[in-house]
Amino acid sequence: MKRFLAAAAAALSLAFTSPSFAQTPPNVLVVGQIAEPKSLDPHAVTAVNDFRILMNIYDGLVRYKDGTLEVEPALAESWTISDDGTVYTFKLREGVSFHDGAPLNAEAVKFNFDRMLDEEHPFHDTGPFPLAFFFSSVDTVTAADDLTVEFKLKEPYAPFLSNLAYPTGLIVSPKGVEDNGADFGRNPAGTGAYKFAEWEANAKVVVTRNEDYWDGAPELEAVIYRPITDANTRIAEMLSGGLDIMVEVPPDSLQQFRTDDAFTVHEQAGPHLWFLILNTKEGPFASKEIRQAANFAINKTALVDNILQGTAEVAAGPTPPAFAWAYDEDLEPYPYDPEKAKQLLADAGYDGETLTFYVTEGGSGMLDPIAMGTAIQADLQAVGMDVKIETYEWNTYLGLVNPGLEGKADMAEMAWMTNDPDTLPFLALRTEAWPEQGGFNSGYYSNPKVDELLEAARRSTDQDERATLYREMQSIVQEDAPWVFVANWKQNAVTRASVEDFKLQPSFFLMLQDVAKPQ
Repeated sequence: MKRFLAAAAAALSLAFTSPSFAQTPPNVLVVGQIAEPKSLDPHAVTAVNDFRILMNIYDGLVRYKDGTLEVEPALAESWTISDDGTVYTFKLREGVSFHDGAPLNAEAVKFNFDRMLDEEHPFHDTGPFPLAFFFSSVDTVTAADDLTVEFKLKEPYAPFLSNLAYPTGLIVSPKGVEDNGADFGRNPAGTGAYKFAEWEANAKVVVTRNEDYWDGAPELEAVIYRPITDANTRIAEMLSGGLDIMVEVPPDSLQQFRTDDAFTVHEQAGPHLWFLILNTKEGPFASKEIRQAANFAINKTALVDNILQGTAEVAAGPTPPAFAWAYDEDLEPYPYDPEKAKQLLADAGYDGETLTFYVTEGGSGMLDPIAMGTAIQADLQAVGMDVKIETYEWNTYLGLVNPGLEGKADMAEMAWMTNDPDTLPFLALRTEAWPEQGGFNSGYYSNPKVDELLEAARRSTDQDERATLYREMQSIVQEDAPWVFVANWKQNAVTRASVEDFKLQPSFFLMLQDVAKPQ
C-alpha cells in the first residue's frame, strides 16, 4: 500500500504540474474541497467541509438511509426505546474493529460520549466539543455487556436518533485518543470504509480502502481530498483533469459543465439556510425595527436570480422548506421594499452609524459569499445604512464569528445544513445558546417564548405536536428578525463522466463507499 500511495502521489504531482499529463491516478478519487479541514476528530468540528471527509473514515451507531434523512442501523444492528422515551438500548455488531485494531464494543461507545459530556473524563480536554449540545439530554451511558450499550436520557428527546447519525455521533477509537491525546484530530482512527493515511497541510488529506470494512470494502483504492479555496482554481483543476469531483460549483460555471460530455452535474435539495447574523445585543441591530429594515432593504430575489442564478430559493424564515413536515408554508419571505426600510430606519432613529459586516472568502454552504456580501452592502447603503466589509478566510472567519459578534461586528454571513428542524434554532437562537454558554447564537438573540417552544418541541415524541411548535417558533423569529433570511440552496457537485455510482445526499455529506472509477 505504501508503494501504491507513493506512485499515486507521484502521478498526482505530475498531473498538477504538466499540461501534457492531465489525469488523476488510477483507481484513486481526487476530490476538490472548498477549504482545509479544521480537524479530523468528528467531535471537534462543525463544518460540512470537514464532514465530507469524516463520514468516510468513521461510522455512527446509526446512519441516514441512502437518499433520505431517515435513520437506519450502522454500528448498532438494532435498538429498542423504552415506553417513556428515555432509555435507548443498542445492540452492536459483532466482529467490528477500529482501523488501529482495537475492538468496537460497548465500552468504546461509552468512552466516546463520556469524553464529550463528562468534564471529569481523562480525555475531555482533547476537545473542545462544540456540538456536544446534540447530546445534552443524555444522563448516563452504560455498557450493559460487551455488545450492548444503554443511553438513559434526562427526559424524552425526539431528535436523539437523528443526532446520533450526524457526524458528532461518529464513534472514534478510544485507543487512538489515548495514544494521541489532543493530536487525535491529525491522527484519526474510526471503523469506516476508508482509513486515514496522510494529511499534508494545505495540500491534501489521503484515505485508503478499508479491506475489512463491515459493510463491504469500497471499490476505490484511495481518496485524495485537496483543499482549493479559490473557486476559479477549483474549476481550472476540474477542467484540466486534476480532480474527479468538485463540490459547491459556482452557479455561473454549472452551465459550462452541463454542456460538456466529459462531466456530469449533480444537484440535490436539502435542509440549507444562508442568512446574516445580526448583533442584537449592541449597536443599531439591538432595535427590532432596524433588523426588520435590513430584511426589507435587501433584494433577496436579485441575489438568488442574478448571483446564485436560480440554484437557490428566497428563504422565509429560520426553518428550511426541506423539512416539509415542520415547515410553515404560510410564512412569506420579507419582500424587497426599500421605502419601507427607510421608514423603519427613520422611525427607529437610525443615525447613519457605520456597520461592520463580516464576509468570508468561502466555506461550507456559503454559496458565493463575496459577491453576495457586496450586493448586500449596496442594498443597505441604498437605504442609508453605511456598511464596512471585512473579509476573512473560512477557518479564521469561524474563529471570529462563533465566539460571538459582541465588540467586533454588527452582522456576519452564515450558512447551516442541518439534520432536524430542532438543530439550527436550538443551537443558534436560544438564549442558553449564547457563545459563552457553548452555543452558536453569535448575535445574542433572546426571546423566552422561542426558548419555551424549542424546549417543548424536542421533548415531544409526537411529530404533529412538534410541527405545531416549530411553526409557531418560525413566525415569532421571522417577526423578531434576529437574522436576515436570504436563501435556501440546492447543493451541487460535478464529477468526471468516468466516475460511477456517485450521488449527493440530502444530508450534504459526501458518501464514497460505493463510488467506482473504472480504468
